[in-house]
Order: sequence, then structure tokens, then C-alpha cells
Amino acid sequence: MAWRRLTPMLALIQAALLCLFLQQPAIGQSYPDHPGKIIVPFAAGGPMDIVARFIAQSLKQKLGNSFIVENKGGAGGTLGTRAGMASKPDGYTLIWGSSGSVAAALELYKSQNFDATSLIPIALVAKLPHVLVVPTDIPATTVAELVEYIKKSQGKFNYAGSLGAPPHLMGAMFQSLIKQEMQFVPYTGAAPAIVDLLAGRTQMMFDAITVLQPLIESGKLRPLAVVDSQRWSTLKDVPTMSEVGYPTMTMVAFSGLFAPAGTDRAIVNKINQAVNESLRTTEAKAVMDSIAANMQLGSPADLQNFVNAESPRWRELVRVSGAKAE
Repeated sequence: MAWRRLTPMLALIQAALLCLFLQQPAIGQSYPDHPGKIIVPFAAGGPMDIVARFIAQSLKQKLGNSFIVENKGGAGGTLGTRAGMASKPDGYTLIWGSSGSVAAALELYKSQNFDATSLIPIALVAKLPHVLVVPTDIPATTVAELVEYIKKSQGKFNYAGSLGAPPHLMGAMFQSLIKQEMQFVPYTGAAPAIVDLLAGRTQMMFDAITVLQPLIESGKLRPLAVVDSQRWSTLKDVPTMSEVGYPTMTMVAFSGLFAPAGTDRAIVNKINQAVNESLRTTEAKAVMDSIAANMQLGSPADLQNFVNAESPRWRELVRVSGAKAE
């Protein structure tokens, strides 16, 4: 008899709980209800930082809450990436990932147990082709002439780049291909590296076209080859590394948005939709054109598939090049 009296009561409790559940908004619908941030694991002012700031502003417009950019550079992008990975997976801390910090760093910082494969992909945003340049006082107008000049330098030839970033790895791979001794000089970013390159303390560097284009146009740097599978529109007379005899040097740096492991799928999809909507605007095209980047649109799965395909290539680049994080 007691059980019969409790049964209607339990039914009422279940109904009440169901009503409360139905009244609660879905996580994706309520997100975001307060400001968030995007951790960019590189110094401010670079091409990836520019794109990240555009995306942050776009998320504010599309989602109704602001996202600030927090630059946390160091250790080839692993310092900021680690901080993002350790953040609460609630969608309010996002991570700007790149070929260096997400792909190459897995091999480069293996001894430090760095592994960004747990990151949740949100959206692939841009690809940035790189170019090989030398100061105009270096007597080399082709890659072949540069190799000959390096050979005559007898180990006193320096190249610049950020440790573990594509400029470093491309330089190291180039060294392994030409089988000539060069010294890598590490920098915290492109700006100080360029200062020393122009001052003659280094003699060569690879970097994103957008970073080097103004100095190329002003005649301070001479482009020798583009690291891509095809020539770049603003450097039509500059051959690709493949064209000048180095077919394995066709990699392109990429960047995109990630979230800490455990972030709700509804939140990821909502951010992805906002990013793609932003990238379809004329403002986005202007930003991408200003930094010589190829815009990318797609789903979180598209980014995951891209990273899965590209990561082995970048890790192999680290192994082949002999690059080491010290």
C-alpha cells in the first residue's frame, strides 16, 4: 500500500524535473554569456596575430560578447598553447594554432612531452606561403648562386628565424638539402630577425610573404624562391623552390582556431559557424589580402582532417632538418 501511495508522488517529481530540464537553455544557445579570449602563442603584430584579432572582433559581432586577444609567445608557440590546453573547456578560452605550434612542435618539443593533439579543432582560417630572401648586398640573384655563396662562406653563413616556427624549419631543411654548413640564429619573432638581417648579422631567412613584401618592394631584400606548389600573385617573377630544384620544399604554413579538450560540441559548432560567416565578408578578404594569406572555410572536421594530413609532414620536416629545441 505504501508503494502505491509513493508511485504518484514519484511521477510528479519526475514530471517536475523534466519541466525544469526543458526550461534550461541548451549550452550552445546560451553561449556566450560573458567575454572570452583567444590565446595567440606568438608576439603581437605578426600575420597570425592580425588574423586572430580580426576573428576576435568578428566573434564579438556574431556572438554578442567580446573576445580579447592575449599574446603569450615563447618556446615556439608551445608556451601559450600549453596555457590554452590547461584552461577550462567552456568555450571562453580559445587557442590560435599554427603549423608550428600544433604540428611541428609535437616532434620538436618531444623531450618536453608537448602534445597538442588533444586540442579540439574549430576552424581552419588561413594558409600563409613563405618566401626565401637575402639582403641585396648578398651577391646572389638565384638559389643556385646563393648555394655557391654559402659554400664559399665556409660555415660563416647565418640564417634567421623563430625557434620551432616555419622560418626555422624551412631554413634547417634547406641546409640539409644543400648539404652546406649554416648557423641558425633564433629570434622571438619576425621583426627582430629582420632588423638583424638588414644589419648584416644574418644573411638569409624564410618568412611569410606578407612580412617580407614591403622590404622586397622597397628593394632592401631580394626574393629568391617561394615555398609553395605555385607562384604567388604578388611575386609572379619569383620561382617556387620546386622550380629551382627542391621539389620537397612545398609546405605552406597554416593557422586556425582550436579549443581545449572537452569543449562542448555545440559550442564548437557555434563558433565555427560564426568564423565562416565572418570569412565570407569583404572585410575578411581585405585582411587576408593585406597579409598575403589564402582564406580557408570549412567545418571542424575539415580542420581535423587537414591537421591529420599535414602534421606528419611537419614532424618529418623536423626530423629531416635536424632542428632541435634547446
